[in-house]
Amino acid sequence: MAAAVPAVVVGAGANGLGVARSLAREDVRVWLLDSDMRRPEMHTRAATPVAARSLHGETLIDELVRLAAARFSGSRPVLFLTQEESVKTVSHHRDRLSALYHLSLPTVDVVDTLLHKQGFQRLAEQLGSPIPPLVHVRTLADLPAIRRLRYPVVIKPGERNPEYSKHFRKACRAENVEDADALLRGILAVMADVVVQEWIEGPDANIYFCLQYVGSQGQIGASFTGRKIRSWPPQVGGTASCAPAPEVHEELSAMTRRFFQAVGVIGMASMEYKRDARTGEFRMVEPTIGRTDYQEEVATLNGVNLPYAAYCSELDRPFQAAAVTKRPVVWRVRSEDVQSAVAQGQRLRQGYPQRACVTDALWRWSDPLPCLVRSIRRARHALHTRTSRMTAEARAAVGKP
Repeated sequence: MAAAVPAVVVGAGANGLGVARSLAREDVRVWLLDSDMRRPEMHTRAATPVAARSLHGETLIDELVRLAAARFSGSRPVLFLTQEESVKTVSHHRDRLSALYHLSLPTVDVVDTLLHKQGFQRLAEQLGSPIPPLVHVRTLADLPAIRRLRYPVVIKPGERNPEYSKHFRKACRAENVEDADALLRGILAVMADVVVQEWIEGPDANIYFCLQYVGSQGQIGASFTGRKIRSWPPQVGGTASCAPAPEVHEELSAMTRRFFQAVGVIGMASMEYKRDARTGEFRMVEPTIGRTDYQEEVATLNGVNLPYAAYCSELDRPFQAAAVTKRPVVWRVRSEDVQSAVAQGQRLRQGYPQRACVTDALWRWSDPLPCLVRSIRRARHALHTRTSRMTAEARAAVGKP
């Protein structure tokens, strides 16, 4: 029998699709909200698609209020966020939503601080957490400070910025101070909020993450530790494939719990780490606060259904994690994993745990439409591109003397 209280997931993509599928496993009725109804993930059978004008700003709040009044009168759904901008918006307008939805967030100050890389850096340093040195660059006058860092370094926006994303990668590596200076001057022309941090040596397989749901009293409702196998683009991109990492779960789960409890984090949260190839020590990279992580579903596939743990906690229901799967399950975005493997001269299954099952982020026999829709669109695009090229070549040939 389906759970009486529905769930609303804000933002599709691989993240939102994974959350919807995780909840649907437990017979929770899910509504998937996105501003682009053409997204392949909106065709999942795990959720009812809902169009929204925006996923951030006051428009999002208006949409959620309207949705609650029109479809969920008296039921107060559990709200799941998948994007940083949505978290920022909902955090600042939580008073308008608290009576309409179940959602746990840290205080506004904690959310704002941890969503900014410099704010997280400051808290981590105050608590003595293992984190590489960082310089916050806002103007050209801040550039001399980058000379005190050890190179190479990674350069990222202080917080998500649409203008930055139009011109630069999610993160950029600079091998020396001259390269960093030149890159920063270009970024400062677009946005005045950049961080430069010492690079943690090691391949993408040295990147680990701990996904947690933290209850209102700071208790850990569920926790899962995984590691990346590959990123796309390599070294500076998002997760292309990942797997469970039970061998370091106790260490990273405890480290994550201590940090979150110390700063007052509740709700959905996670921490990314990288094992320094030079010392073997784990260093903190960045937290995810108030929302599910991009690869959240890898936990569900390996026996720890974090979205459902959050759902149960919000409704004061008991949650019992399933037994961890005997065979590890790899979660991957196939196209990006293949590109990353090719770019690095690796075999596709290189780095996968032994005897691992492999699950695609999009394709499922039990839920085929998201992948089929994407494949059909890609085929149409390829056909259109080829037809246009052939037409152009034919016209050029006719025009020849």
